[in-house]
Formats: sequence, C-alpha cells, structure tokens
Amino acid sequence: MKAVKIKENVYWVGAIDWNLRNFHGYLTQRGSTYNSYLIIDEKITLIDNVKSYMFEEQLERIQSVIDPGKIDIIIQNHIEMDHSGSLPLILKYCPKAEIYATAKGAEGLNRHFKQDWAINVVKGGMTLSLGKRELAFVPTPMVHWPDNMVSYSAYDKILFSNDAFGQHIASQERFDHDYSLGILAEEAAKYYANIVLPYGAQVVKALNAVSGLDIEWILPSHGLIWHERINEILAMYDNWANNRTAKKALIIYDSMWGSTEMMAKMIRNTFSESGVTAEFHNLQGTHISDLMTTILDARYICLGSPTLNNNILPTMAAFLTYLQGLAPKGRIGLAFGSYGWGGQSVPILDKALDEMKFERLSPIKLKFIPDASELTAASEQLKKEIVKYTE
Repeated sequence: MKAVKIKENVYWVGAIDWNLRNFHGYLTQRGSTYNSYLIIDEKITLIDNVKSYMFEEQLERIQSVIDPGKIDIIIQNHIEMDHSGSLPLILKYCPKAEIYATAKGAEGLNRHFKQDWAINVVKGGMTLSLGKRELAFVPTPMVHWPDNMVSYSAYDKILFSNDAFGQHIASQERFDHDYSLGILAEEAAKYYANIVLPYGAQVVKALNAVSGLDIEWILPSHGLIWHERINEILAMYDNWANNRTAKKALIIYDSMWGSTEMMAKMIRNTFSESGVTAEFHNLQGTHISDLMTTILDARYICLGSPTLNNNILPTMAAFLTYLQGLAPKGRIGLAFGSYGWGGQSVPILDKALDEMKFERLSPIKLKFIPDASELTAASEQLKKEIVKYTE
C-alpha cells in the first residue's frame, strides 16, 4: 500500500476502513478512513495515527516513503482511539520520537496506554520548527473532546483540522474534487450532527481562531481532503455552528395501532399547507443517526408516541436520549400522541422538549382512534400557532 502525495513532502499515510458500519453509535454506511499525515523535513513528522487494527496499513504507507525509524516527531491532535490507537505500535519503530499534545491530551494518552510517556505539552500560540516548515498549534477544546487541537503549516498553507470538517467515507479517492460534493456534504453534515453538534459555540471560536490563516488545504482526520471546495465546507460549518435553520419541520414518531401515525400524517400535512417543508419519519424505519442529520437545519421538531405502560415507546425513548445528548438549540418543539386511558406519553415528550429549552407548540393528545373532526380541529389549532412563527 502506497502513501498518497498531497504536496511536495506531505503525504497521506492513513488507513481505509471499508467495513466500518457503526461509529459512536451511529450508522456509517459508507465506512470511513483514519487519516494520518507524514511531513518530510529536517525533522520528519507524523500527524495523528489510526485505529490499532489498521496499523499494518498505516505502516506500509509510511514505509513506501521513509524508514519509520526516522520519524522524529509525532503530533497527536486528538487522543481518541481512532486517532491514537496505533501510537504504541509506531513508537516501537521510532522509540526516540517526541510526542506533542495538549495538556489534556498528554494526560489522556498516559491514561489510555499506561506508559508514562514524557509528552511535550502544547499551548495556544506555540510553534514548532521542523526545518523549512513551522507548525503552529491552535487548541480547540470540546471540538469535540477537551484535548483537541489543530495544527497549521504556513509553508504548505495546510490546516491539519483533526475532527473538524471530517466525513465517514471509505474511498480510494483522497481529494474533494475527485468525489461527489453531494455525498461529501451529506456525510460532513451527518458527522457534524452526530459528533460535533453539542459544541456549536466552541466551533464558532475555533473558526474565528483559524479565520486569519491562509488555508489552501484542510486535512481532516476522517474522510476526504478539502482543497477545491474549501469555501463550501467552511460555509456549511458556519451555518451549522451558528444554528441557522430552514423553514422545515421534522415529524418523528412511532405508533402502536396506527392512531399516532394518523396524527403524524395530519401534522405533516398541516405544516405543508402552512408553507413549511415537512419530513416524515417512523422510528421503525429510520436510524436515529440519520434523523440527527435532518435535524441540522430543521426549525420544528415534532415528536410523537402513544402511551405504553405509563410511558413512551422504547424506540422514542432511545431517540429522545440521543437527541438530548446532542442538544440542538433554538428549535420549536411539538409533542403529540394517542392514548387509551392514562395518556402520559405526551406530557413526557413535552417536558423533554421544555428541558431542551425549545419553544413549544401546544401538545396534541387524542384518545383512542381519532376521527376526522378531531384531526381537523387539531390541524386548525396548529395552523394558527405555526403562523406566529412564519409571519
């Protein structure tokens, strides 16, 4: 396996995980890559590593360029195991290599591997001379772990962006111009929605911190390298981080005997008739990680479940837990559902929407099988409330 040349003396030496289908609890239908980068200068530098089981692939690529024993410096922009898992293995080939990480990174690496390595601690504004090149470091805490940082080479106009701007895509192509922008945007959105979404404020700070840099290349830790489409991905991140939503409603539900589904269809139609794009998702058929992707630009989030054992259906409970953890902000929520006698599901959903600090439309709660007049009445009331947000 060969390294891929990015620029003169800068190479991709990562690994392609064609079979990955689940990552951090979300579906990765297109697999992924673990991106590691090699800089050949007076000091030979390796930036980030790969999952431990992909090490042989990384090693072959390094060996296609240099003897790995010549590596002088290892930069760990992030210590999660998909970035650092092969670190102890590569150090067997270059035991004298110096490791650089943030303070939290140094602490985490030694906790992970129990090696008590003497790690050079990186601080904001610090630079490291490699020879012709100088690496500048920008800590980006909580994008998406406390240890995160990005590295920048002004000589190459390259930003080694860590998890920012990543996508889970297994592909022989390495560069954005060789791949469909539609798929890249979809996978970048899914990555942001399922990993980075809770940290929008920190992403804004990180974008501001690197905004003055002259960047011609963005080299993320997963997926394809950005070069010709940098403006597009920066615009996407700016929208997502600043929580800009569209005139769009998501109706997400599960149903027991079809009554809650009748309500879901009514709500979908009501939004459409009110000039709001509506998407309709049954939790039985759509994975929660795909739902999170659609939430990125949705202004309205409508959650529906019938009452089961004084509670909500397990599928909705799982999605609600996932949604609360990722914590989208500034949304408008609607709880709805059918019931037979207790009717606890709708108050449970409405309370959850309130706890996420969503503005809320009036809950819709109908007993047993709703008839046409009940659905019509609920629709007319919902239309009146939607108008307040669309005028």
